[in-house]
Amino acid sequence: MSSDTLSAPRSDPAILALDQGTSSSRAIVFGSAAILGRGQIELPQIYPADGMVEHDPETIWESVVVSARVALAEARHAGARIAAIGLANQRETVMFWDRRDGKPLGNALVWQDRRTAEHCRLLRTEGLEPLIQAKTGLLLDPYFSATKLAWMLEHFPGARAAALAGRLACGTVESFLIFRMTGGRVHATDAANASRTSLYNLETGEWDEDLLRIFGVPRSILPEIRDNAGDFGISDPEWFGEPLPITGAAGDQQAALIGQACFAPGTMKCTYGTGAFAMVNCGTGRPFARNRLLATLAYRLNGHPTFAVEGSIFSAGSAVQWLRDGLGIIAASAETEFMAKDSDPAERVFFVPAFTGLGAPWWDAEARGAIFGLTRATNRLVLARAALEAACFQTADLMSAMIETGSGPPALRVDGAMAGNDWAMQFLADILGIPVDRPRVLETTALGAAILARLGAGLSPEIHADHALCRPDRRFVPQMPEEIRAKLLAGWRDAVSRTLSHRPTGARPSA
Repeated sequence: MSSDTLSAPRSDPAILALDQGTSSSRAIVFGSAAILGRGQIELPQIYPADGMVEHDPETIWESVVVSARVALAEARHAGARIAAIGLANQRETVMFWDRRDGKPLGNALVWQDRRTAEHCRLLRTEGLEPLIQAKTGLLLDPYFSATKLAWMLEHFPGARAAALAGRLACGTVESFLIFRMTGGRVHATDAANASRTSLYNLETGEWDEDLLRIFGVPRSILPEIRDNAGDFGISDPEWFGEPLPITGAAGDQQAALIGQACFAPGTMKCTYGTGAFAMVNCGTGRPFARNRLLATLAYRLNGHPTFAVEGSIFSAGSAVQWLRDGLGIIAASAETEFMAKDSDPAERVFFVPAFTGLGAPWWDAEARGAIFGLTRATNRLVLARAALEAACFQTADLMSAMIETGSGPPALRVDGAMAGNDWAMQFLADILGIPVDRPRVLETTALGAAILARLGAGLSPEIHADHALCRPDRRFVPQMPEEIRAKLLAGWRDAVSRTLSHRPTGARPSA
């Protein structure tokens, strides 16, 4: 077990946190101040064609159940008593299923999927993006769920007929899991996940009739929207050995914001998983983001919303995964830290991992990846370093855009798998020019889900009360000279400009 796993009293009420991500499903059992059990199952990706990314919903479900049973067995062996379930999930990924038996109508369309880029372009030419952004805080992009749902209604056999007959249910991953765990008794989503669909009105906190009409999505197939902490039903005992209340849910990035204890306005985190997502807490007043950043819901408790500004990077850990699975030049992601340290600093290569387009602040669905600066001396060590640097450079682009909007923080809190890479985090601090704080528990997404579930189960008086596992572990301080930092950023942004399919309408980040 890792150093963040401590002994816990047998009576300590524990939370089963289910973190269903893009590349794996993780389950962690949290006590009030300890990790008591873990399980993880890798999730295979499906790539039907260029720009298309899918998951098998049944594989998602099986991976969640198996990983949960592994974590529960470990925790129960130590005498833990499970009080509730908290959920976190890959956002914007959507699926259809039959209300009668919970069976999927087809594969889930993953948040990275770009097949609806033309639909987004047509809506943009109709002048609808300002209205959509005003209502949702989001831009018109295939990343978000609404155009995916519209595509599925047109292309999944029987979907329209099932919707008209009242048999069709849809939702993001947490809705599917809740439906399955409760035996079909609950079809619900949380407000944070709902805010990422392009169908949720940030002002009203409900599905918006204008948006439903624009995207052609029937209200009848959508889940009920609930607060992030509260009642989401009770799981059937067949899944986890006993009935367990589901009392917290949030999209993975909102959950990570909570797990990083970013409760004060101005605090900011960035999570490095398949993609990377920077989010800054903006408090109770709705922000209006500029520089093509997103205004979104951070969480909603007792009907009261807290908002955030977010920048989304589509490819971070996926670039390292490509080195492993696509090129076969590494066997495990952890190797990249030592490879980067041993690489020749004179070999300057820029890797723009636009496998499925570029996210904020560029928002170019048609951009594709490229590697610039290759020489005969370029080797696997240099490519590994370039993949790590790419995540850091993209974070710098987001930070520049956020600083221009007045949202730049004095330090950045980091989490996710890549945050465990000391070389990458030092380079991140250097290229940002601000300290980078890494927490004791890197699984902050699962921790955020557990904090919400504890609150929803009545085990905590308020969301701010759970801090034992949120404490920082290490601070990385900038050491790079400013002239080198400026030169690297200029080289990176020149590389990005060569991959863009068009000139961005928003402000370009500056060094």
